[in-house]
Amino acid sequence: MEVVKPVKRNILLNPGPATTSDAVKYAQVMPDICPREQEFVDVMTKVREDLVKVVHGDTEKYTSVIFTGSGTIVQDALVNSLVPEGKKICVINNGAYAARMVEIAGHYNIDCVDIKSSTTDLPDLDEVKKVIESDKDIAVVAAVHHETGTGVLNPIKEIGRMAHDNGAIFIVDTISTYGLRPIDIEEENVDFVMSSAQKGLAGMTGASWTVGNIDAIRKSKAYPTRSYYCNLFMQFDFFDRVGEMHFTPPVQTVYALSQALKEYFEEGEMPRWDRLQKCWEAIHTGLGEIGLKSVIKKDIQGKLVVTVEAPDDDKFDFATLHDYCYERGFTIYPGKMFGLKTFRLCNLGLINEKDIQDFFVVAKEAFVKMGYTLPVKY
Repeated sequence: MEVVKPVKRNILLNPGPATTSDAVKYAQVMPDICPREQEFVDVMTKVREDLVKVVHGDTEKYTSVIFTGSGTIVQDALVNSLVPEGKKICVINNGAYAARMVEIAGHYNIDCVDIKSSTTDLPDLDEVKKVIESDKDIAVVAAVHHETGTGVLNPIKEIGRMAHDNGAIFIVDTISTYGLRPIDIEEENVDFVMSSAQKGLAGMTGASWTVGNIDAIRKSKAYPTRSYYCNLFMQFDFFDRVGEMHFTPPVQTVYALSQALKEYFEEGEMPRWDRLQKCWEAIHTGLGEIGLKSVIKKDIQGKLVVTVEAPDDDKFDFATLHDYCYERGFTIYPGKMFGLKTFRLCNLGLINEKDIQDFFVVAKEAFVKMGYTLPVKY
């Protein structure tokens, strides 16, 4: 796609939206079109097929169902739609986004088994196995692949095997790994993944989806209808029969998503992952030069988010750090952990190792401005 005018490039190191290409930005500038036209239906159909391919799904077994909204809308749709009457959902809860699924279940009065554990470590798989095996009313097991609030990468393959061994389906929030880390939905023992356009595919906010098991979706038709707008079977059925969203789709966002998918396949799954791993290593190198520590042990990080422990003194001020970096084209984000001063550095978008190195030039200046001598001392 020809780009008419380059757009100022900001390096977003926040957990989404991510840095995008100019081609993705300009893909939104299309002639006005009614989304019920066959031309747009064809675009949606191709996008839905490509979304399944990203996680290596067999299109005879898996399909994608898109909703209008942020990633939370897909959490909502899966939690409220996939639990049969009188059954339970079990959430492996070691972070803010797993806790959100517990909250969603509560809002729908769905019985939820909350296996809560430390937000800075992996869940206890022995405990998970014991709980799932002992409660035969658990029909759905839910987990987050990569807790974006901390950077912990959870062992979903092992959890999925436990779920399947006990007759439960396994749903996984892959919102900050889809299109970033290689995922094979079948190999990982997952029935449903979730994602959102503004994260790993580096598209625009407004479209989110699940790639999931078609048979499980069809079975859910018989389950309680707890939501009108966020019902998984209703949305799937409309796509299946008509090729369209049940309600008005985010047209321009879908065009941008189509372009983002094209760029994903052009770059390639493994080259993209290699690029992002280099960014992650550059983040750790830069932190070491400043003297900062990461909160999460490096060997359990997903290589996409680093939670940084801020110096615990009166000189550190996140707003000063943020504003100094923002004015120079870099966006960082506060932490999502209570009781500890933290901030996050995320490598989710179309950025590279040099972008990270350039960021740390600016970050070092900001720390000096706050009165530190580098490396900082805790």
